[in-house]
Amino acid sequence: MTTRDAIQRVGIFGATGSIGRSTLDVIARNPDRYEVTVLAAQSSAEAMAELCWRHRPKFAHMADPAAAEVLEQALIGSDVIVCSGSDRLEALAGSDHIDSVMAAIVGAAGLSSTLAAARAGKKLLLANKESLVMAGALLMNSAEASGSHILPIDSEHNAIFQCLEHDDRAKPCLRGVESIILTASGGPFRTWSAEAIAQATPEQAIAHPNWSMGAKISVDSASLMNKGLELIEASWLFDMHPSRIEVLVHPQSIIHSMVRYCDGSVLSQMGLPDMRTPIAYGLGWPERTHSGVSPLDFCKLGSLTFEEADLHRFPCLRLAREAATAGGTASALCNAANEVAVAAFLQGDLQFGDIPRVVESVLIEVPNREPSSLTVVLDQDLVARDCAQRAVAEFRMARRL
Repeated sequence: MTTRDAIQRVGIFGATGSIGRSTLDVIARNPDRYEVTVLAAQSSAEAMAELCWRHRPKFAHMADPAAAEVLEQALIGSDVIVCSGSDRLEALAGSDHIDSVMAAIVGAAGLSSTLAAARAGKKLLLANKESLVMAGALLMNSAEASGSHILPIDSEHNAIFQCLEHDDRAKPCLRGVESIILTASGGPFRTWSAEAIAQATPEQAIAHPNWSMGAKISVDSASLMNKGLELIEASWLFDMHPSRIEVLVHPQSIIHSMVRYCDGSVLSQMGLPDMRTPIAYGLGWPERTHSGVSPLDFCKLGSLTFEEADLHRFPCLRLAREAATAGGTASALCNAANEVAVAAFLQGDLQFGDIPRVVESVLIEVPNREPSSLTVVLDQDLVARDCAQRAVAEFRMARRL
């Protein structure tokens, strides 16, 4: 781990996404503290070329080999080394070129490189929730064995982290903690009827009222599956049973989450809905660093309101909680089924209301297993995806009849 006086070398996995770009913005504001050494993305060669010329990393990794070839041509004349392949990304995650890894690759694709960083003892800035949802025990055990520090970047988990005490390895202390309260914006369908939600279009689902995010995570926010996945993630990060994790809808997205203590105290973390705040906190921990985010103006803030999460209108939250309580590979099955269902919805092959039906069918049909290894987890992921694809085809066929 680096000291305050050393420049922290950062690898950003998911560099062309919203988290990656926000991370680069924070780093650019603190050039005396951080240096970008590795950028990794899926297939956006043009966007990656722009970032490479601007930030001059040592390595640029593209998951798509064809995109890597395009990027290499675009970077002729630079010193950036372009590479591809999952093995190469895992090697970079554990290499001496990196002190900290921003794990922001969306979905199951980010699991292997996140695990590699944890096993190598890196400071892990965790924005890829699927790593914990799919393989929470493996990730936490790897970090414990290597001494890796896990700093949660999701605004909710980062808020909880800030409301807890920690040891010098960033492990939270739960003395006196009664429960954790995750806040949810409620998404674009917060006030919609169940019937209207079921018929929502992709354009409506990705129109988040507070946050600027990618299409998949925006749909998850609209269904509250995102909050369900965060519940699973929180249970691993903070070693807490799902029954002690509450979810409240807070439309203003100013209070990012809270911790309830046994003496009646409730601590919360507040701030404008801007991901640069948790990113800066994670990069700088245990110190603070400038993020570029404006401070809250309490005189202009207005009211802060809270509502119960409606499990009837948003059954994905219920399904995720049930998966978290079941343990085993149930969370991985839930995540895989949801990824397939959301992709089908965005492609116009599935109605929004069918997303939780696909997830529930997979949780019923696929046997839960003990996640004893990464191989088991990935096998279950594939089985769940196959089952979900069949369910999508059945729902699509039923809609046409």
